[in-house]
Amino acid sequence: MAQVWNVCIFGAGKIGRMIATLLDASPNYRVTVADRDFAALDALKREGHAVRQLDAAEPSALAAGFEGFDAVISAAPFYLTPALAAAAKQAGAHYFDLTEDVAATQAVRELAQGAATAFMPQCGLAPGFVGIAGADLARRFDRLETLSLRVGALPLFPTNALKYNLTWSTEGLINEYCNPCEAIVEGRTVRVAPLEDLETISHDGVDYECFNTSGGLGTLAESLAGTARRVSYRTIRYPGHRDIIKLLLHDLGLERRRDLLREVFETALPRTDQDVVLVFCTATGEIDGEFRETSFINKSLGRRIGGRRWSAIQVTTAAGVTAVVDLMRQGRLPAHGFVSQEQVGLAEFMDTEFGALYSAGGMVDGLDSAA
Repeated sequence: MAQVWNVCIFGAGKIGRMIATLLDASPNYRVTVADRDFAALDALKREGHAVRQLDAAEPSALAAGFEGFDAVISAAPFYLTPALAAAAKQAGAHYFDLTEDVAATQAVRELAQGAATAFMPQCGLAPGFVGIAGADLARRFDRLETLSLRVGALPLFPTNALKYNLTWSTEGLINEYCNPCEAIVEGRTVRVAPLEDLETISHDGVDYECFNTSGGLGTLAESLAGTARRVSYRTIRYPGHRDIIKLLLHDLGLERRRDLLREVFETALPRTDQDVVLVFCTATGEIDGEFRETSFINKSLGRRIGGRRWSAIQVTTAAGVTAVVDLMRQGRLPAHGFVSQEQVGLAEFMDTEFGALYSAGGMVDGLDSAA
C-alpha cells in the first residue's frame, strides 16, 4: 500500500491554492503551502491550509524549509524554478513544477543528473497533460506521420477585440507569444517563430484559430525526432486574436518591452473564472498497413470543488500536476532522475483521483483505446 506523502507547495497564488485544495481533500497527502507573501499565506491559513513562510531568494533557508517533505511542487513564476529545484534536491525531495519556460526546464534537467529523487517539470496543462495525451496517440501507430497538439484556455463569453481574458500567469502568456517554438519538420527538430502557421479548426459549432506558441510541446519534440515527420504545438484562440497580438508585439515593438506589455495586459484585460479549456490532439500514420487518423479531444469547464467555484484553467492545471504526483507516490513512475510527461500512460493518469477531473470536466473522446 502506498504511503501518505508530506508535500510542500511553493506558491500561494490561484494555482497553488487549487493544488492545495485537491491534495488536502485526499487522505493520501499532508500539505503545506509556502510563499514569501505573508498576506497570501494568511488567506490560505484562514481556509484551513497549513502554511510556511519561505523566500526563494534565500537558498539555504529554502532548502532547510523543504527538509522532511516527500515532494515539492512549484506553483511559482518560471524564473524561480532553478532555485526551487536546487533546494528540493538539497532537501532530498521529489520535485514537480508547471513551467512552460524552456531554459527553466533545462536547468531542472541538469539538476536531475545523478539525483536520488525524481525531477519532473512541465506538469500542468500545456506542457503537461497535452504531452501525455499526445504520446498516447503516437504509441497507437506502427508508423507515426504527424502529431498535432492544440490547446486553448479561453473565456466563455468574449467581449473585447482580443476575445480574450487573463486566466493564468501573465509572464507565462508573454513567454508563449514571444519565445521561439519547437517543432518537428520532415523528421528534424527545428525552431519556428511564435504567432506563425495560422490555421483554423472547429469544435461544437465554434470556429477557432491556432498558431505557434512556445513551450507547449515539452520534451515530445526530442522524443519523437526521427520517428514522426511532423509534430507541432499551437495555441487555440478565437479568430482575430493573433493579428492584434502581432500588431502589439511587432508593429508597436512591445516584444522588446515585456514589462510594458505585461502592464498593458493586466490593465486592459480583466480576469475571469468563466472559462473553457480545449485540448484538441490529432495524429496520422500507419496502423496494420492502413493510413489512419485518430483524435483525442477534451473540453473542460470551471466547476465547484470543496465548496467554491474554480476556473477551468485552475482545475486542469492543478489536475495535471497532482495526477503525476499521485502516480509517483504509488511507485508507478521512475523515482529518480529526470522524468518526462511522455513516460506517463494516459489511462493510468485518468485513473488517478485527480486525473479523473478531466473526464468530469466535459466531453472526452478517444479514451477507449488509451494504453
